[in-house]
Amino acid sequence: MKEISSVAAGNMGGHFHGSLLSMVLDAGAMVQFVLLLLLFFSVVSWAIILMKYRSIKKAKRENDLFLGAYMKSDKLSDILPESKKFKHSNMAEVFQAGYTELIKITKVIRGSTPVRESDDPNVLPMEMKGIDNVERAMNRACSSEVTKLESALGFLATTGNASPFIGLFGTVWGIMDTFKGIGARGSATLAVVAPGISEALIATAAGLAAAIPAVIFYNYYLNRVKTMAMEMDNFASELLNIIERYYVKR
Repeated sequence: MKEISSVAAGNMGGHFHGSLLSMVLDAGAMVQFVLLLLLFFSVVSWAIILMKYRSIKKAKRENDLFLGAYMKSDKLSDILPESKKFKHSNMAEVFQAGYTELIKITKVIRGSTPVRESDDPNVLPMEMKGIDNVERAMNRACSSEVTKLESALGFLATTGNASPFIGLFGTVWGIMDTFKGIGARGSATLAVVAPGISEALIATAAGLAAAIPAVIFYNYYLNRVKTMAMEMDNFASELLNIIERYYVKR
């Protein structure tokens, strides 16, 4: 009886060595395809994780350097050349957008107002409308910078949501093949079933291995982006207060 079971095991499951590599190589074509797909998801996810770590770290460092230069300067015109030094700073981009719009509005007002100070009451509403333009320009810059920070995070979310189900599909398919072979040969001993099921379960493990890091780092980076977005909004609000305080005639 032991000889029959041994022969059946050899015919159905091949040589069961127990190593991970051998189980992957002995798995069916569909399971191997699923594993290859999960490997692709995992490699791309880790590439995004490392890329976002470097980009967010660099943006945070340059934001701190820009804020230091911003706090030391007394004039906005002195901050503009400093802001151009920080190519990866989100706050520098917001400042440049707001200051550029302020310069445009100032040129329009100077072009429409005589050299001597005008007593026309319409000058103040024009300048207040200009402040609204500056605010909209900085809001657009904030939205653009947040979009840059969130780029490629969608792939991590997709990997975290889809990988377990892809792995489960591979497992179900592998188990179906195993039981199909059992039905064809009429043998259902543990030695026959174990190799096929263990090979199929690798797909589930691979799906979880791809999904868990993707979910963890997606949530981590999303929180970092929200924090940086809030810092940009606070900076834009402070800059608007300064512009309104010193550039709007009362």
